[in-house]
Amino acid sequence: MANDPLLTPFRLKHLTLRNRIMITSHEPAYPEDGMPKDRYRAYTVERARAGVALTMTAGSASVARDSPPVFNNVLAWKDEVVGWMKRIADECHDHGAAVMIQLTHLGRRTRWDAGDWLPVVSAGHEREAAHRAFPKRAEDWDIARIVGDYADAAERMQAAGLDGIELQAYGHLMDQFWSPLTNSLEGPYGGDLRNRVRLTMDVLAEIRRRVGPDFIVGVRYTADERLPGGLTEEEGLEISRMLRGSGMVDFLNVVRGHIDTDAGLTDVIPVQGMRSAPHLDFAGRVRAATGFPVFHAARIPDVATARHAIASGKLDMVGMTRAHLADPHLVRKIVEGREERIRPCVGANYCLDRIYQGGEAYCIHNPATGRELTIPHEIPAAAAKRRLLVVGAGPAGLEAARVAAERGHDVTVHEAADAPGGQVRLTARSERRREMMSIVDWRYEECVRMGVAFRFNSFADADTILAGSPDVAIVATGGLPHTEVLEDGNDLVVSAWDILSGDVRPGANVLVYDDAGDHAGLQAAEFAAETGATVELMTPDRTLSPEVMAMNLVP
Repeated sequence: MANDPLLTPFRLKHLTLRNRIMITSHEPAYPEDGMPKDRYRAYTVERARAGVALTMTAGSASVARDSPPVFNNVLAWKDEVVGWMKRIADECHDHGAAVMIQLTHLGRRTRWDAGDWLPVVSAGHEREAAHRAFPKRAEDWDIARIVGDYADAAERMQAAGLDGIELQAYGHLMDQFWSPLTNSLEGPYGGDLRNRVRLTMDVLAEIRRRVGPDFIVGVRYTADERLPGGLTEEEGLEISRMLRGSGMVDFLNVVRGHIDTDAGLTDVIPVQGMRSAPHLDFAGRVRAATGFPVFHAARIPDVATARHAIASGKLDMVGMTRAHLADPHLVRKIVEGREERIRPCVGANYCLDRIYQGGEAYCIHNPATGRELTIPHEIPAAAAKRRLLVVGAGPAGLEAARVAAERGHDVTVHEAADAPGGQVRLTARSERRREMMSIVDWRYEECVRMGVAFRFNSFADADTILAGSPDVAIVATGGLPHTEVLEDGNDLVVSAWDILSGDVRPGANVLVYDDAGDHAGLQAAEFAAETGATVELMTPDRTLSPEVMAMNLVP
């Protein structure tokens, strides 16, 4: 492993990062009263303890009271944040990881009725579709105040002992000034590109005046909006050179695209069924054009892609953020030569979609993520060995078997089908959802490695269970579709399972009545449409598929 490019140290200014893997700034929405308290710290420290070189917190921390978060962000404009961030920084440093935070003013990317209902400000009056606020155009006193707010927040983070900060400039106030689509100002902050970037330069200059030359400062920014009339790749490369030439920036964290709509956001942060690492080559072009430290993250879920990003010289640090939600011990497993045991990110995006719907970040197949204070990632051994019998080898049965085996128990699993997977096997029949099978494959492989006995084609009844003489029996057989729904015409009714499995071929005229609002209804509709059928989708909910959250709903 000594020759692994991912494990080579990287020198950033005075800071030596122990490897090339980082967790980019993201907001798991765990703060309490806007503060990153014990739960937030436990989540962050778990990943630092396991070997990640750099963990970036907050995506993003708000620098100003007139930049109210639209989900549960860290409030960097409050002095009390210093103590909480210091505890995070100190613990991560104890484990050898560097810690930074992302700071931002959201500009128009918020709601008028969030926080204190202060006026939303931007570089123009254009409304953002995602959060629907009509902003006022920033005036000179707004700009002066906001510049000071950024510098105040930077000082707080330096006082907390962080290794550095990152300014957010994709979809937020800074690049709302950059983009011709959102900047209608005249004078020093509007017009040509240099004027549009002036706010960023003013903020950087004031931050440097306050924190000095040694504190690390970077920018995470869009270098190409990919929108007609918006910021182009050529302008993005010019901004990249301007940032480097300013002498005030230590690294560039490159993003491509725009996040003002759900579709735009999903292109920036792709979900399952979409290309992996779609913007990696673009980030490499920025690095080649600037010769400057470049970081990047956008659906780099696996070690092989991350290793390629570093080995090919496209990046200096590779972000594996959602991958660390799935497996916080990812780096440790690379170091120990156990890559095959990394719990894979399946791109379900349950983590991010939950946040955008006002929830907290959880992983669809790692229940300990976000619950580090109550559920361990490393399962402790049991005090006494027992014999367990599990009925059902779907995701629940496999998880029960895996955890029990990790604890040292003797486990046997009975499954009526000829293979593990349950309903996950059905959902994975859709091309855009096929990565879901990794939820099953990883658990099954872990169980086999630990000696769990599987009995397939075994319909376990009471006699089967009693014959095994277990100390504990776990029933994990799931449920069945409810199809007795019509007083007349019920002979025409089939379930989504029937369609997805291929057991029933849909007719020419199909009505999908979706009373669950999750992926199954959409998948059945898509399967039917692909046969050439005319398909109508009907729901009792106020919108289509409310359980298929925004970024998954787009594709």
